[in-house]
Amino acid sequence: MDYLAFEQPIADLEAEIQRLEAEQDQSADAVERMRTLQRELRDISEEIYGNLTPWQTVQVARHKDRPHTTDYLSLVFDEFVELHGDKLFGDDRAIRVGFANLENNKVMVLGHQKGRTFQDRTENFFGCAHPEGYRKAMSKMKLAAKFGLPVICMIDTPGAYPGIGAEERGQAQVIAENMYEMSRLPTPIICVVIGEGGSGGALGIGVGDRVAVLEHAYYSVISPEGCAGILWKGAEHAEKAATALKFTAKNLLEFGVVDDVIEEPLGGAHRDHHSMAARLRRYLKKTLGKLAKKPVDRLLQDRYDRFRKLGVFYEQASQEVAEEVNKDAAEAVNEDAAEAVNDAASDAASS
Repeated sequence: MDYLAFEQPIADLEAEIQRLEAEQDQSADAVERMRTLQRELRDISEEIYGNLTPWQTVQVARHKDRPHTTDYLSLVFDEFVELHGDKLFGDDRAIRVGFANLENNKVMVLGHQKGRTFQDRTENFFGCAHPEGYRKAMSKMKLAAKFGLPVICMIDTPGAYPGIGAEERGQAQVIAENMYEMSRLPTPIICVVIGEGGSGGALGIGVGDRVAVLEHAYYSVISPEGCAGILWKGAEHAEKAATALKFTAKNLLEFGVVDDVIEEPLGGAHRDHHSMAARLRRYLKKTLGKLAKKPVDRLLQDRYDRFRKLGVFYEQASQEVAEEVNKDAAEAVNEDAAEAVNDAASDAASS
């Protein structure tokens, strides 16, 4: 197990527990010591993970052992059959898509895939999809709608691929088209941010009837490093940017950006893939059951309304700003009028 810097107290306790287990001492003192350490481990884990800073949340969301889309495909779904290609350019491995069963429900599942080994990550472009990836996703979603299958999207990307080739093949255009097409796709859509939800790369498969986020994932208009580079001219300010962006699950739920937060096992999803998969499965089943009861026209209208009303606006603050602007404008007009009167008087006196 690889530990993050802020997890050092957890690492020390687990090392001590492993040492006692290796000794296989069954005496009363050893058993009581083990129970005490396990209680301390749970308490310190709850304290640390209950008070993560935004930057620590980013580190957890990027943990190399965190379950990826392919992990959930094997743990949550049955009989996954992968589909390939966008019928225009090629097959982007950064997005996986295919038919699957969710117990008694046939669904279309798609999501970003980062990879674990360096070779796998390189082939998947570290989860940063090209235009052909988003076109592949959209064509398969339309196929799902044709056969009346719900769509489940799992989001885990720092952003769309920023290379020249991707831009030449219409990266921005295809993301915009996906958002438009998903907004009117006549079938239920559930989107879940399972790790990183960065920029347009996340939005390209992020328009749904329900949008959820895992407890220690983040969903943001830009990565902390990108924000720091723009505002403070250096990625070393990423921690400050993470705090300013307010992209944690708690913030997202408060602002109405997401509908639900899916609780993770103690210590993060990377510590217990099976428990996290079971929680995700329960959420998907429950949500699909609710969405299946809605007529298509109501489903589309609610989806449209959800995104049109997105965000929190402070009208009182806006009104105060408007009043201040009007006051300044009135003062400027009065000053101009007084100056004009003085000029006219001066002209009359000189003549």
